[in-house]
Amino acid sequence: VQLQASGGGLVQAGGSLRLSCAASGGPFSSYAIGWFRQGLGKEREFVAAIKYNGASPRVVDSVKGRFAISRDNAKNAAYLQMNNLKPEDTAVYFCAAPGSRKRGASSCFQAHFASWGQGTLVTVSS
Repeated sequence: VQLQASGGGLVQAGGSLRLSCAASGGPFSSYAIGWFRQGLGKEREFVAAIKYNGASPRVVDSVKGRFAISRDNAKNAAYLQMNNLKPEDTAVYFCAAPGSRKRGASSCFQAHFASWGQGTLVTVSS
């Protein structure tokens, strides 16, 4: 499955953005989806993940209560709703899907994910 993230942009602190992850080339509805981010000079880190059927959505503690992951299998898309954005959320955001062998399972570990889309830049100004 091929993925493409979109929806990034420049927003003031306290604002909101909704990122989209569009999928093609595979049975999207059988794949878990993860969101990761990488700030300038930082390592890529886990943000959120959701199982193939929309079950067990989870987010990292640093964004809990502000970010939410969801998916619409009918549209071959996943989303990351980001509210009350902070300058420390500034990063390139990536969506990813696991390898075919464990494609339905969600994980917070990058090694679990085999397909990565091009990232979308989110910049939060103070």
